[in-house]
Amino acid sequence: MELLCLEKDTVIRARPDPTLLQEGRVLGNLLTIEERFLPRCSYFECVQKEIQPFMRRMLTTWMLEVCEEQKCEEEVFPLAVNYLDRFLAVVPTRKCHLQLLGAVCMFLASKLKETRPLSAEKLCIYTDNAIKPQQLLQWELVVLGKLKWNLAAVMPNDFIEHILGRLALPRDKLALIRKHVHTFIALCATDFSFAMCPPSMIAGGSVAAAICGLQLDSSDQSLSGDSLTDLLAKITNTEVDCLKACQEQIESVLVSSLKEGQSAAKQDQGGPKNKSVDLLDHSGTPTNVRDVDL
Repeated sequence: MELLCLEKDTVIRARPDPTLLQEGRVLGNLLTIEERFLPRCSYFECVQKEIQPFMRRMLTTWMLEVCEEQKCEEEVFPLAVNYLDRFLAVVPTRKCHLQLLGAVCMFLASKLKETRPLSAEKLCIYTDNAIKPQQLLQWELVVLGKLKWNLAAVMPNDFIEHILGRLALPRDKLALIRKHVHTFIALCATDFSFAMCPPSMIAGGSVAAAICGLQLDSSDQSLSGDSLTDLLAKITNTEVDCLKACQEQIESVLVSSLKEGQSAAKQDQGGPKNKSVDLLDHSGTPTNVRDVDL
């Protein structure tokens, strides 16, 4: 008799727990501890000597492409960027080590959030083999030490369901709203101007931008303009003016990103994502991730 295995090769995903989402103490605890996981300082001014903001933008854009192609959980990319910022806020880092650091941060974040984490070998392939698995594993211990093994950071994504569950939104639009909110949060992670913002404020601003962008505020008075902002500010315990400024900044970054995307699309017709991130110094000499001395 021939036995046929009918098990499907599916990935198990966790589902939101309605009991936790409806419990106000859970949201309160998130709001209480969220600032513990922010970078200590604006590190380009007081810590980093070689690394510039445009280098971080290049690196995080590459990290986002890797996470998207690997169909990672939505939390993996922003969590990896959180590790990146927290590390750079305490450790002066050479620009030739930046892509290695980004790969390590994705490696750690996927271990925490994925049922099937990214492998060291696969991440090295995405750098066009500019780094080696052994280097990545060595740096994993370095990063863990500098982060004090405190990896369960509070992310903007942690607030999404708490916020959406407290808004009178049409049920048939919830999936689309979530998709837009996740996109805005990922966009914020690539822009250093949001690095010092509380995750709850980024989440609130992203929800507001998503609702306005989908024009849901035109059909429901409670979702329009100041009413929505006031409600989101109350839910996230954020100043109304700060939340408005965050939403406007998110929308501005979106416009800039779309323009850059259109420009890049004209120059690059779907090139491979397996690449070493080239960081140019002032002399125009490209510096890639190569042999790393710890």
